[in-house]
Amino acid sequence: MLIKLDENMSNTHAEFLRQMGHECDRVTDEGLSGETDEIVWQQACQEQRFFITLDLDFSDVRRFPPGTHPGILLLRPRSRSRQAVLDLLTRILNDYPLESLQGCLVVADEAQTRIRRPPE
Repeated sequence: MLIKLDENMSNTHAEFLRQMGHECDRVTDEGLSGETDEIVWQQACQEQRFFITLDLDFSDVRRFPPGTHPGILLLRPRSRSRQAVLDLLTRILNDYPLESLQGCLVVADEAQTRIRRPPE
């Protein structure tokens, strides 16, 4: 699966996703660090990449309605440490194949995963 990681995600997270068999790009590796969310989002959509972020700006279901994009996974760990984010990402991948989340808006923390799916 094609994935784009926001600039708040580390190389460790990208490597983990690659080891899980996904093709993963990072915003920082593409020279998009510091760009607006809109530019980063346009790039992710243009490349049809599932977007993973820690940025709450991507949680608005009215702005990012399910079914109108490749998919968003918003991670909400208790701590923003590299390990806490990796632990949460690992939990999500153990619970859900990312392919099953395409087109969805997903918000996940340590306790739960909320999935807004595209209308049928």
